[in-house]
Amino acid sequence: MSTLPVGLMIESLVALLLVVTIGYCVVLNKRLKRLRADEEALRATISELITASEIAERAILGLKATAGEADRTLGQRLVDAERLSQELAAHVSRGNTVLERITQITEAARAVPQAPAPAAAMAAPVAEPAPAAAARPSAMRASDIRSAAMEATARLELFRKRAAEQAA
Repeated sequence: MSTLPVGLMIESLVALLLVVTIGYCVVLNKRLKRLRADEEALRATISELITASEIAERAILGLKATAGEADRTLGQRLVDAERLSQELAAHVSRGNTVLERITQITEAARAVPQAPAPAAAMAAPVAEPAPAAAARPSAMRASDIRSAAMEATARLELFRKRAAEQAA
């Protein structure tokens, strides 16, 4: 009878160990279920991340294309602006040359005496109205030159204003 209590103790110990193992298996099963649930959430997150990265890649490609187009457009506009600037500088230079010529003409017209030459006055003393008639055309020419100079100056100012507006 002495073997019965030892056998019963061994079987009780094995039964106790089986209960502990079953309890540990239940705990492990719960952890595995949580891990699987987290795995599904992780997979969903990863798929969303992949989708977002694909969208971002397409957006980056679009931005690169837009930046390239803007660069080409800006380069063309800079070339056009440079060409227009050179043309404008040439026009201003020509305008200044014309203005200088007009100024020289007006100064020369102002310097011309309005009275007839003394030799012409002695040769024709009877023709008194003729010097007045001769003075009028030179005066008319001088006034025409002045009005042309003023008109040219006004046009030059108008041209400068337009050029400044186009530059802005």
